[in-house]
Amino acid sequence: MRTHRIAQAAVAAALLTGTLLTPPALAATADRAPAASAQAATRAAVPFTSATAKRTADGGYTLSWASGAGSVTVTATTSPDATTGAPVGTAPGTGSLTVPAGTLAGPTRWYFRLVPDSGSPLVVAERSAGIDSARNFRDIGGYRTADGRWVRPGLVYRSNKINKLSDAEQQQLLSQRLTLDIDLRNAVERYQDPDRLPAGVTYQVADVVTLDHGIRFHDSALMTLAEAIAAGLFSGSSDLGQSIGYPFMVNFVGADYAFRDLVTAVANNDSGATVYHCSSGKDRTGWSTAVLLTLLGVPRETVEADFLASNDYLGNPKAVELSWLRAAFDQVDKIYGDFDSYVSKGLRIDDATVAKLRAKLLTD
Repeated sequence: MRTHRIAQAAVAAALLTGTLLTPPALAATADRAPAASAQAATRAAVPFTSATAKRTADGGYTLSWASGAGSVTVTATTSPDATTGAPVGTAPGTGSLTVPAGTLAGPTRWYFRLVPDSGSPLVVAERSAGIDSARNFRDIGGYRTADGRWVRPGLVYRSNKINKLSDAEQQQLLSQRLTLDIDLRNAVERYQDPDRLPAGVTYQVADVVTLDHGIRFHDSALMTLAEAIAAGLFSGSSDLGQSIGYPFMVNFVGADYAFRDLVTAVANNDSGATVYHCSSGKDRTGWSTAVLLTLLGVPRETVEADFLASNDYLGNPKAVELSWLRAAFDQVDKIYGDFDSYVSKGLRIDDATVAKLRAKLLTD
């Protein structure tokens, strides 16, 4: 019993200092993806099986897609909801287009509407929001789900800390209809680097390491600690603290409240776009993104790719490691048996909230 209390105290100290339970990224599975035959038949008419928009180094764009359509016509818009815009060109049903630098005005964020000659249009955008002071500020939209739907772009963003937004960057976020900022950081981080937000954006705290709900765990803290250390050593983790921290993001009761508040806030923000962030935008933010994308039915491999993308955005090939994310998913399976049970029993998110999240963020 004494050893167990010592382990809990050690974890609590790590939580307070941010060395153990800093940002996690729970990779996502498609366990909750709907599979109704009527829905599947409707989605079969959607021709796009892949589509991306990437900004080139010189400021242009490269668009590519795969579909069963005969041809695809592309227009550029400044809103994901716009139905008309600047013509970009037409290419085969599976093809690509290049938008030369200078064709579209910057620093506006551009969306590209792909209109097939049969089937429904699809909107794609460069994932990065182009915020120089927050390099990991990016859209979680644009991913295809296991049942053939797409996550809408321009509604939910993930980021690292946003304490140094310039006036121009703030206006840029307002132009993207940002109305809600969710801060996953602890009290010390929030005090040292407070968010700099434009007027009209609501600020909400969802502290992943809060002790407001006590120092409680779903499973033995000592056992989780020992297993995480062993797994980290076995995988050759470059940061044993992160190897330990990710499973505790699932085991620590206080984190449940933060992730539930995040998902609920995203689902209920009907006034515009949402951004959520921690300090580096890769761990707590990464796990949050994994939870959201998994709830939306995005396949696990896609969730893992989004998680690893922080290495590119932050310019650090060791910013995150896949073993960390997988350790969090393993903890979900160990404690709850599957992801659905983690959502319903751990995070205590009801079916109505999940349905509202999907209705808001998914498109055929």
